Amino acid sequence: QVQFVESGGGLVQPGGSLRLSCVASDSIMSTYNMNWYRQAPGKQRELVAGVSSRGFSTDYADSVKGRFTISRDNAKKTVYLQMNTLKLEDTAVYYCNIGPAGSPFGSWGQGTQVTVSS
Repeated sequence: QVQFVESGGGLVQPGGSLRLSCVASDSIMSTYNMNWYRQAPGKQRELVAGVSSRGFSTDYADSVKGRFTISRDNAKKTVYLQMNTLKLEDTAVYYCNIGPAGSPFGSWGQGTQVTVSS
């Protein structure tokens, strides 16, 4: 099963930026959609953004449109999430996974904590 290591999270003030990275364990990731998810305390995990296998198509949750950008580098087996104009409500653990957004088939990693606080 494909595994992931997420990194890049941290503590940031409202309006700040962070860039998350997710490295996959298998080059098979280059043939599938990749997605970022997040889970805030007491809430269910939700889809944040997705990118097609070659990076030509992206999709975003309404709550992050215009602020977040997903991209990928298949040669590095890595997917990125550039997060700008961060809000308090973006605070969550962020995860990546592979495949259809509603039914990803990779192993969930540890995620990376993003905390937006003044």
